[in-house]
Amino acid sequence: MVAAGGRTRLLRPLLVVFAWQVAAIAVLAALSGWIAGTSAALSAVLGGAVALAGGLVFALFMPRRPEASPLSAISRMVRAEAAKVGAIVLLLWLVLTLYKDAVMPALIGTFILAVIIFSMAVFVRNPVLLDTTDNNHVD
Repeated sequence: MVAAGGRTRLLRPLLVVFAWQVAAIAVLAALSGWIAGTSAALSAVLGGAVALAGGLVFALFMPRRPEASPLSAISRMVRAEAAKVGAIVLLLWLVLTLYKDAVMPALIGTFILAVIIFSMAVFVRNPVLLDTTDNNHVD
């Protein structure tokens, strides 16, 4: 049911949100680095990367074709969300365990902002192509 360009159309909200996340991570990393140094900049990048990786896991678990019923669609979305949360918990644990110089305000602040931005995918609209030709027009 999804045509050649259909998959890209279905992923468009996620791609737009990933671009917003990368931009926000870059801005916060630069700001953190300017305020508190290199460790803060790296902490901001790591916090944002954790949220970005969680979003990628979510995208991998989402259905690639329409589900047979609303219940199966909701079930698939719940599994995708659970996988995202699991990946985020694991990655946060790894970052906090392995990176001893983490600057918590930069790491957690960037992480929270990136997660909030990911939730905005719901508001990204797919463009609808409208046929604007008027075949009934009489001159």
